Amino acid sequence: MFHLVWLIPAFPIASFLVLAIFGTRLSKKAVPLFGVGSIALSAVVSILIMFRFLTSPPPGNHYTQILWTWVDVGGFKPQIAFYLDALSVLMTLVVTCVGFLIHLYSAEFMQEDEGYSRFFAYMNLFVASMCTLLLGNNLLLLFLGWEGVGLCSYLLIGFWYRDPANGLAARKAFIVTRVGDTAMTMGLFLLFDKLGTLQIQDLMHQALLHWAVGSPYAVAAALLLLGGAVGKSAQLPLQTWLPDAMAGPTPTSALIHAATMVTAGVYLIARTHILFSLAPSAQFAVAVVGAATLILAGFSALTQPDIKRILAYSTISQIGYMFLALGVGAWSAALFHFMTHAFFKALLFLGAGVIIESLHHEHNIFKMGGLRKELPLAFWTFLAAGCSLAGLPLITAGFYSKGLIIWDTWSSAQGSHVLWFAAVIGVLLTSLYTFRLIFVVFFGEVKTPVHKRPGLRMMVPCVILAVLSVVGGFLDTPPFLGGVHSFTDFMHLALPVMTEGPAGGMTEILSESFVTLAFLVGLYLAYFFYVQKREYAEKLTAPAIGKALHQFWLSDWGMDWLYERVFVRPIIWIARVDKQDFVDNIYSGMALLTEFCYRGVRKTETGRIRWYAAGIAAGSIIFVAIVLFL
Repeated sequence: MFHLVWLIPAFPIASFLVLAIFGTRLSKKAVPLFGVGSIALSAVVSILIMFRFLTSPPPGNHYTQILWTWVDVGGFKPQIAFYLDALSVLMTLVVTCVGFLIHLYSAEFMQEDEGYSRFFAYMNLFVASMCTLLLGNNLLLLFLGWEGVGLCSYLLIGFWYRDPANGLAARKAFIVTRVGDTAMTMGLFLLFDKLGTLQIQDLMHQALLHWAVGSPYAVAAALLLLGGAVGKSAQLPLQTWLPDAMAGPTPTSALIHAATMVTAGVYLIARTHILFSLAPSAQFAVAVVGAATLILAGFSALTQPDIKRILAYSTISQIGYMFLALGVGAWSAALFHFMTHAFFKALLFLGAGVIIESLHHEHNIFKMGGLRKELPLAFWTFLAAGCSLAGLPLITAGFYSKGLIIWDTWSSAQGSHVLWFAAVIGVLLTSLYTFRLIFVVFFGEVKTPVHKRPGLRMMVPCVILAVLSVVGGFLDTPPFLGGVHSFTDFMHLALPVMTEGPAGGMTEILSESFVTLAFLVGLYLAYFFYVQKREYAEKLTAPAIGKALHQFWLSDWGMDWLYERVFVRPIIWIARVDKQDFVDNIYSGMALLTEFCYRGVRKTETGRIRWYAAGIAAGSIIFVAIVLFL
């Protein structure tokens, strides 16, 4: 069964080629057969491989499939090869299965769009690139998939390219993530130069042999890879591209910018965990970046009026939790939250798409209201996902995965009380902005009438994801709720066990109690300000300081303003000053010389055949004379 792993990326890449070449000639019924069907086949293969991995794991709990040698130059021999272990099996399973549900939803959501086949071509190329990233057994192949998902992100954000704002958002995403990609590229050069390979398992082994803990090379390489992870996963300070990426179609947001692509940075750090273990300062930086990001993004989400931008900042914040877990060595906890987050965040975006489509493409939550009765199925599925995001105790998947991260932040030898406190504050903020969204959109009076209702292809994926958003958390529960460790035990086949430190009087049940209290406080504040006393929410922003703070958080803490003045304007100024530099004169001179020669040669084109013949004869005589006498 494991030898079929190559089919996981092969099906979507084949579908991409068919849709890219013949898409405009295919009917509206044929397009989803390729676009959705290919992802379904990849999901089936992923499920079969997961089942085989659980029932009859390969020797050493890993399997490598080598297809061919990609490059063979001077001893550098990267291969087109796939590596299966618990980490890659889990992530490909989530990507393909959640991806299939989103593609099925898209078959109805995008049906009336003139770029129907082009949309599925881009989406299929994305899934193929993401699976290549996850399965590649060397960092060069991983980087190929890494750049592929970046390209697809650009294409899908700017999918409706006739609107200049969409093109601007796509370019912003491409340029900002390129900063991180540049750092990652430098990291790959450093690793190959010092360790002589990019094959991931050999690389980690060589790092252990040649680099001591705290080695400057290990720290430099880890920080450069962190730069790439920060860019792709929209963490501080490169998070500014993700909220603007909501310009793309809603299924794009669900697949690329919530459930899969933005978690590529999490995968990269987990895959190279040995390198980060050799660089404690870099690993601590991962935790600090995650903690800071989850707090800053939480405050920004509180102020957004656009439903998709609220979810975008929520994504940034939740990936911050994953980074926090990675930074304290809670590797399996980070992947547990990755899985549950894929379920509930994909559902939240799909639910947002249902709402937007039903209300004449309205995005402003304050122009919505009363949809609890108008769209009951959308309400209940959205509520399930929102409760999982906020961490409704005992019931939802988000409670178990987020609670595990928070406890590990305290109990890990690499954790700290400050990081734990930041994570608990993040719970309060998440509960507050999540129920603010739910109360404003689904409760109160109807402000925009519903003109369109979703069909089965849109709602079936929502129902399935709603179930997963609840039951997915029971794969790993704390000791006082049964102590199930199925997920953690599986991930320990590929990732190390977290090193525990002194608990200092804190227990897991006490930590979960604080998390529950933070959830309830956020829920009550949202209910008070957006159900009981809505006018109080407006009064908070009435004073000058409240208004300024609201605007500051609304503008992503002024990050775009800062980058505009520190990077964009100076570069534009330098480009204008340098516009007339001497380099242009060199090429202008070459152009003038070419034009002068052309004018001179043009005069010989008289149309007189006798002169042409005489010229040929004279040229031949001169050539023969040169040969004979020189």
